[in-house]
Amino acid sequence: MLKHIELSDLELGMFVQKMEGSWFDHPFWKSNFLIEDQKRLQLLKESNLRGVVIDTTKGKDVSAPVAEARASADKPRSIVSKRINAINTRTKREDAASMPVSIDKELHAAQAVANKAKERLHRTFMDARLGKALNVKAIEPIVNDILASVRRNPQAFSSLMRCKLKNETMFRHALSVSALMVSLARKMKLPPNEVHNCGLAGLLLDVGVNYLPQNLDPPNGDYRNADPKIWQQHVLLGYRSLLNDDGLSQPVLEAVLQHHERIDGSGFPNGLEGAKITTFARMAAICDTFDFLLSHTNTTVALDPAAAIEQMKTMEGAFDEEIFHHFIESVGLYPVGSFVRLHSGKLAMVVDEDHKDHMRPVVQAFYSFATGEQIAPHRIELARSGEEDRILGIADISGLGLPEGGYLREMIFLSTYKNAA
Repeated sequence: MLKHIELSDLELGMFVQKMEGSWFDHPFWKSNFLIEDQKRLQLLKESNLRGVVIDTTKGKDVSAPVAEARASADKPRSIVSKRINAINTRTKREDAASMPVSIDKELHAAQAVANKAKERLHRTFMDARLGKALNVKAIEPIVNDILASVRRNPQAFSSLMRCKLKNETMFRHALSVSALMVSLARKMKLPPNEVHNCGLAGLLLDVGVNYLPQNLDPPNGDYRNADPKIWQQHVLLGYRSLLNDDGLSQPVLEAVLQHHERIDGSGFPNGLEGAKITTFARMAAICDTFDFLLSHTNTTVALDPAAAIEQMKTMEGAFDEEIFHHFIESVGLYPVGSFVRLHSGKLAMVVDEDHKDHMRPVVQAFYSFATGEQIAPHRIELARSGEEDRILGIADISGLGLPEGGYLREMIFLSTYKNAA
């Protein structure tokens, strides 16, 4: 039997069939579940839902005294029934919108999410630069949009951020790290509310940059090119700017403060080491570093995504090894955008992952090392192509007469998904 109840009447052992409110009003992915622990019960009671519908055939019913007290205030059965039907309809629509799809089908939605997110981030960061208080609630919907995109396809949003040049560095980095954090959190099987908070932490990691002196004019407009003593201040500035937001969880705040700390104690601002660094911060250190290695600075050259993974492997003492292993599983040993050399003598770029075999992704071949000429681009699913097309390693594209790596990556990516991106 379905029964509408107030949040205050929820108890352990009840089965939540539907939740009354939007997806943004609660931290749960599933719309129906048994309340088995005190933490989940508390999250429900503290949410912004208008109420819930419980199924008394699958869990505990409202106790008699509470039922009697609520009886006079209950709305007519017809209204409750309409509300239940509306919830059923909305849930089906939301479930359909989150069904897994291929990367080419998700890219259009991912681009729309990125465009919308950029506008919100721009307004929020501009307010910060003008000395106004940060409105975190204004950008929280971005996390939900990214989360939904990652649920539909784990690679599309991150790949788009990685392979398109027309993304301003600061906004691209925030969105990319947010998506990487969400994917990593899902790979680590963290609870839904923590997955959401990981995405929010990714968006806010470098918010402190907005409080650095605006007259510095760093090379290429990138504050990572500024004096390290000035650049390193962004973690404390970001942390302090967020302290007054009562809606932010402590793990998110600590991720902002600690994402440049390193396991061996060589990081900043406090030289923390090992278990003293929070889990979110250890995750953020990996996601932030990976995306940083993919971009140009005045002292470093942008790395191929697979080369970035290889370099991070050599950074002994920097990262939590177990979390780094999960990260590689989430992006692949050869992430989308990586240039690889095939056993067949072809040069190709990774354009999609293979969900069953992370070592043998989907690639787009476009050049022959044997002839030294470009060939007709064609897609190869390495997991089903046999030994001839296995990956020998990361390809060096210098000296081949090809466009610069970033432009070549964008050309291949957009031509591969020309109808979607």
